[in-house]
Order: sequence, then structure tokens, then C-alpha cells
Amino acid sequence: MPTKSLNPDHPLSLLPVDASTECSHYSYPPVTNAKSQFPTIWEIASLVSGDSEAQAALELVQAKVNATVPDVRVKGTPNGDFCTTPKHPNLPTDIIDLPEPRSFGIGFDDGPNCSHNAFYEFLRENDQRATMFYIGSNVMDWPLQAQDAITDGHEICLHTWSHNYMTALTTEQAFAELWYTRKAITLVTGVTPLCWRPPFGDIDDRIRTIAQALNLTSILWQSDSDDWRINTGTPPVTSAQIDANYQNIINGVNNGTYNERGTIMLTHELNNFTMSEAIKWYPMLKAAFSKLVPIASAYNLTHPYAEGNISYPDFNGNSAAAASSSSTSGSASVTGPIATGSTKTGAVSVTSGSSTGSVKPVQTAAGATSAALRSTLTSMQVVGPAVGAVVGLSLLW
Repeated sequence: MPTKSLNPDHPLSLLPVDASTECSHYSYPPVTNAKSQFPTIWEIASLVSGDSEAQAALELVQAKVNATVPDVRVKGTPNGDFCTTPKHPNLPTDIIDLPEPRSFGIGFDDGPNCSHNAFYEFLRENDQRATMFYIGSNVMDWPLQAQDAITDGHEICLHTWSHNYMTALTTEQAFAELWYTRKAITLVTGVTPLCWRPPFGDIDDRIRTIAQALNLTSILWQSDSDDWRINTGTPPVTSAQIDANYQNIINGVNNGTYNERGTIMLTHELNNFTMSEAIKWYPMLKAAFSKLVPIASAYNLTHPYAEGNISYPDFNGNSAAAASSSSTSGSASVTGPIATGSTKTGAVSVTSGSSTGSVKPVQTAAGATSAALRSTLTSMQVVGPAVGAVVGLSLLW
């Protein structure tokens, strides 16, 4: 994994890049002060005692599950027994591919990773945005890295609280895995995602019903890079096999497999190997496919968050807010909740005058030390709704 300096204009540029130091734990007051309102990190989530808002929402979700899929029961174990089932006719289909031909839905699971600085810098250098599927426990552990994604214009989706097989969890546990992950992301980044990905692709109609009730679109994939399996299994998965998986998807472009619809491949922000593989294969994927885009852009979802003041680039890179900014007074574009002083074409934009769910801009003095920057960043306060509020979001029935 390269250890180069980040863009000096980037607000997190002075955080350590070397993995031996950048993964040192730090205290971020908005998270530290709110920890009692969340489950224990990396444990299967359940409702926090006294959380009346979550309890009320769970009761509505449970009623919907009972009415829609009363016969779908808990199955398997939380860390094994992958399963998939036919869908109930009234449930939405999972997203597994893209509507535009020869397009590639670029995204990475299991972040935010504390050592992702060089990887995210690579994406910035290539003006490449992606869909980041964030684990709630990682967001609580590494909140500044989660903010980095929003600042860079990436789309954020949920990837559960503890990364277990969802069909093996009770309805309360599955609900809590999504509820508190979304709540953590909103606390840290100021945005409320409307999408999620089940760990291991483990989903059935009960889990789909829970996600639908929480207004979450389920996003899966067509092919697996298997990058997450490196050196595991019997026999162990090798880097050569993972390279072959990447090559196979490129071969699919060349043989016309994606001439009618684009595709999604499962890749990860999990560790240095998975991120290095993504960097290595990025030029070849970009050369093979007509366009590499986040899932929201692929589906022209220009408002991918519950906050109505945030717009996102469409498939062609056009921002709805940017298109109207010349004729709308009192609006401005920034590349996320942390102001960087510049805006790229197709960047995420926030309408000024509405600070709901945003983070106060941070002014970083040139030459500031890493310790001073971290002190400044960790003193930021979330602007907008109190912790636990779901901005502009209602359960769907």
C-alpha cells in the first residue's frame, strides 16, 4: 500500500498516512458523548435500554414483518450458513446490476478503514467517486475517516453494525443492526443513507421487509472479487485467483456480456491487500468499461440521502443543485460537510441556508501539525438534529 502525502488542500491531509500511526485511536467528542445511546461496538446489535424512539419504530417494523412474511423464520447462525430465498411479490427487487450498458458500479465494503488515507487519495487523484458500504462499529471507531468519504463526494450506504449473517438474527437484532448503523453515520457525517448491503449477501424476505420498512434499498452484486478471502479457506485463496476474478469481469466487457446492462462487483476497503488490488486493477477497469460510477449515480439518484438539501451527480456527472445554482440565490456547492475551499465538477452539493445534519466547516492553517489538526477536528460539533433523530425520513408502509 503506498504511503504518500495527501493533497494539502484536503482537510484531513495532515492525518498520519503510515498505517502504524494512522490507526492510533483518538477521541472524537460527538461520538464519545453519544456512546451510551448505541450498542456495544462489534457485538450483535439490540435495542439500547430506554431508546423509546427505536422501540416505537421496531414495533411498526415487526407488525409489517408479521403481515408480509409471517412464515419466514430465523435461520442459520450469525457467522455462517449463507442462505437466499425467493422473494415475496410485494417486495422490491435487490439491485445487482446497472441500467446503463458497459458501466461498472464501483464500491467498497467494510469501511471506514483507519488506514485508507492513501487509497482515498488515489481515488481523489483520479476524480473517482464510489459507493462506500460502512459498518456502524467502524464508523464509531474511526469517525474522521467516515467524514473523509463525504468530503470526497463518495456515496455512503449501510453495511450493518457488526457484520453478521442477517438471516440468523432475530427481527429486533436485524432492525437494530440497521437502525444504529444509520444513526451512527448521521451523527458523524450529517447524512442519512437510504441504501444498505447485507454482509455476505445474506438476505431473505424477512430481512428485505425490515430494510424496506426503514426506507433502505438493498444493493448486492453480480460477481465477487473474493479479495476478502485472501489466504483463507482450504486450500487458501491466492492473490492469483483474485486477479483472475478481476480479469474475468474485464473479459466480460470484451465479449459483450455487459452490452445491455452494466454490472457490480464485490470489492472491499477491508485491508491493505484489498485496497492495493483495487488500485492495481483500477486503470484496467476504467479502460474496459465506458464509465465507473457510484450506485446512486448509476441510477440517477440525485438525492441519495434523507436530507433534502444534498444532491448527488447523475450518471453523466451533472449535479441537480449545480445546474440550478446560477438561477437560485443563496445556494453554494461544497464537497461535503467539511468545507475544502474548492468544488469539482459533479461534486456533492449542499444548499446553504439549511444546516440540517451538516458538520461545521473546519479552517485548517497551512503547516499545522497533525496533533493540532486532530485537536481541531475532534472539537467539531454536529449541527442540526439531536442524536437519534432521523431527518426527513419516515417508515414506509
